[in-house]
Amino acid sequence: MYNLCIIKPNKSAFSETFIQDHIDRLGGNKKVIYGGAFPVYDHEGKFLIKSRIGLLSYLIQKKIFKRKNINVRTNALVNYFKTQKIDVVFAEYGMTGGMVTEACRIANIPLVVHFHGADAHHNPTVAKYIEQYKPAFEYASAIICVSGDMVKRLIELGAPADKIYKASCGVDINSFRPVDVINSEVNFLFVGRFVEKKSPLSLVRAFKMVIDQYPVAKLWMVGQGPLFEKTKALIQELGIESNITLTGVLKPKQIKELMKQMRGFIQHSVTAADGDSEGTPVTILEASSSGLPIISTRHAGIKEAVIDGVTGLLVDEYDITTMAKNIMTLAASPELSAKLGAAGREHMIKNYQTNDRIKLLDSIIKKSIN
Repeated sequence: MYNLCIIKPNKSAFSETFIQDHIDRLGGNKKVIYGGAFPVYDHEGKFLIKSRIGLLSYLIQKKIFKRKNINVRTNALVNYFKTQKIDVVFAEYGMTGGMVTEACRIANIPLVVHFHGADAHHNPTVAKYIEQYKPAFEYASAIICVSGDMVKRLIELGAPADKIYKASCGVDINSFRPVDVINSEVNFLFVGRFVEKKSPLSLVRAFKMVIDQYPVAKLWMVGQGPLFEKTKALIQELGIESNITLTGVLKPKQIKELMKQMRGFIQHSVTAADGDSEGTPVTILEASSSGLPIISTRHAGIKEAVIDGVTGLLVDEYDITTMAKNIMTLAASPELSAKLGAAGREHMIKNYQTNDRIKLLDSIIKKSIN
């Protein structure tokens, strides 16, 4: 049995269910450390830097001098690897992988870096960490990404093609039961952060066109984020408060209950002005697993998760008119909705099972050790 160190930026984040899946399901004796792009806390929540003088030195270099390469911090991580007898490091996000590369090199421990989305596509993030990405690309045993688009992007950034593995997020199919789409009302669901790449304002504008033709149509928008208030204001401006419900953040169990009432799942993902884009949205995988047809955009990993005309209906980014027409198509036909949704669930079973994804990651990690 090998000792695996998973390094993640956040102690917890409601939207990072894919990271929790890795923590719960990956093999090996796992230690999880966290605290930003470079980990600050060990698996017990204690500082990796043990001395007060060391902590003070670290804080001065980080806060005042804005340094990325801080020896006292790197040495603390190396000591942690040695003390815990770590055999391999699994870094969640490219920034994390880049920042811990030197510690892995000093400790002579293999590194696997898992890119997820913004770390490959968000231009300011890439610009901030590109100098750390370069040695990570050279040193890492494996680089994992979640879509074909991300493979191309990482090669553009300098990652060796022979180190890249495509392994999108998976979904636990057994935890999602097929919903009764054919007997549903004209109800639709969106789940996600209210950020530019999810384009919630485009979704509201498209749904306004639907309401004009189908006054009984309703949309539930689940989530929070910087565009929440703008979305709320637009709904009020258009006078469709009775048709669109903003729920805020809900627990997974509550979302599953909402799914039981739905005709379909809609999401208008786009490439943001700063380059930020999706990986493979877990919410779409979960909705498909529930037998809901997907209406979305030809964007990033969505193009692979949703088969246009078979498991859902796709439009070009910002084409809200066609998106509205597609929503109306499902509004008019619960039979078509059920057919697309059933095909979507089969697509998830064949291609996106979490257990299969975890097996692939396990094999990549074991190969890096060998």
